[in-house]
Amino acid sequence: MTIRSRKGGQVVRRGPQQAVGRRMRASGYSRYWPNDWLRSGGSPLEDINANLQELRVMSRDLFMGGSGLATGAIKTLRTNVVGPGLMLHATPDARMLGITPEQASEWAYQTERRFSLWAGSTDCDIARQNTFVELQQLAMLAWPMSGDCFALLPILPRPHSRYDLRIKLIEADRVCNPSSLAFTGINQQVSRLDNGNMITQGVEVTPYGEVVAYHVCNRHPMTSQYVTQQAAAWERVEMRGATTGRRNILHLFTPERPEQYRGVPVLAPIIAALKQLGRYIDTELIASVTSGMFAAFITSQNPEARGSYNPTTGERDPIELTPGMVMELNPNEHVESVNPGRPNTAFEGFVTAVVRIIGTALEIPPEVLMKSFNASYSASRAALLEFWKMCKMYRAWLARNFCQPIYEEWLAEDIARGYTDAPGFFDDALIRQAWCAAVWNGPAPGHIQPQQEARAAHQRMADCITTGAQEAMEANGSDYEQNVIQRGHEERLRQQNGLPPLEPDAAENTPTPGASTALADDGRFLELEAVLDGDAEMLEHLESIKRDLAGPKG
Repeated sequence: MTIRSRKGGQVVRRGPQQAVGRRMRASGYSRYWPNDWLRSGGSPLEDINANLQELRVMSRDLFMGGSGLATGAIKTLRTNVVGPGLMLHATPDARMLGITPEQASEWAYQTERRFSLWAGSTDCDIARQNTFVELQQLAMLAWPMSGDCFALLPILPRPHSRYDLRIKLIEADRVCNPSSLAFTGINQQVSRLDNGNMITQGVEVTPYGEVVAYHVCNRHPMTSQYVTQQAAAWERVEMRGATTGRRNILHLFTPERPEQYRGVPVLAPIIAALKQLGRYIDTELIASVTSGMFAAFITSQNPEARGSYNPTTGERDPIELTPGMVMELNPNEHVESVNPGRPNTAFEGFVTAVVRIIGTALEIPPEVLMKSFNASYSASRAALLEFWKMCKMYRAWLARNFCQPIYEEWLAEDIARGYTDAPGFFDDALIRQAWCAAVWNGPAPGHIQPQQEARAAHQRMADCITTGAQEAMEANGSDYEQNVIQRGHEERLRQQNGLPPLEPDAAENTPTPGASTALADDGRFLELEAVLDGDAEMLEHLESIKRDLAGPKG
């Protein structure tokens, strides 16, 4: 490709290298500024695997106390993505299975009850320490901290247990290269097997790039043999059983590049910023504590005064500042005080600016990361909605890669044992998928205006955008059908005791399409309602103004 330009009435051709040079200068690139930029390029094996162990160590150090912000960021992800747990809502495809919706609903109800008995007990955990919900929470901590997490699905019979399926979470480090194999290249990270497969970071891959097995060490590779009293040994765990196709191991990680087989800690891009910010905060704290100490020093011309001189050692003892300290100095010694200028007035602004950068890398708004909502209602709501986009993405990822595969393995055992009837489950993959269909719902996002959110939920159901089951599950994880049955019982109980029935008023106050909807969503009215929260009289007056501006309902 050539670029033409006119110079002195003639057409001049510029080569591609000249065009590249002009683009580089236009973008600010020069031959000098990259000199101190240490950079290199390579495949995911070079860029990720060779540095993965060090990234894990630094990420865990930040989480365990190296940076309070790192700890808060990972726990914020765990709390908002999983919270009290992702709950199963079985949705078998009635049309595909040739059954009525009523039959599908009854099958789903019975299946959910049996699954909750297994998942709500610590018997689902091979260590008998966690329920299924607690395993979700643990996986959501281990994955961002280490970059990935693994779950083995062994079959282990136990007395007085109806099911033999167990879940065993293992830390990322235990999936590693066996020491008995010869590894070459990329910092000794790759080994070729006789069958043509490649092993890298404990992951066995075919020449076509398919992951077929994982090599799991029987102990943490960084643990001393004297602690575990066992030598390191590796077990090859096939991803799926050769005969049944059953999932033997689940790998939780989010690839960022094609042909990437191990995950990277989410804190990796900002490890340096988090560590330096932690050091800066510690330094400011020490300086503020030091400036708050009141110390007095006595100078004397008496030649016998010894001050900090220790006659036993013949040396001067070190002087340590303590609150309210009175110290005698040696003759002709004076103290020159240094004003540290603390507290630093620019501290909060600087920390806030750095937190914004860190939050951007983590996809967590600074308001959520710092748990500080000091802006307007509109800004705070926008931050929560932006954060909720990321939470929904990770929630769907966790349900798809962790909850759903475990449910499918449990359902296969449940059907094989004859606890439920599912014709064609083991004969047709399509029928099996129809029986396994499910939705995993977690807690709803926090509401700044709960009353308006309830009205919005009512309007979504009225417009057939959502169902009562979805709204109930997202609101508090409850079951819509059970709620309806319970509400009917409560209404009958009120009538028996002479109490008036509870009449929902959401329909009367729900904005109609058009002008009233625009007014209800107007940020100015929302901010006024937030300010007047608790003042019933003023809120009612504001509602009357909105109704007058909207005009009569047609």
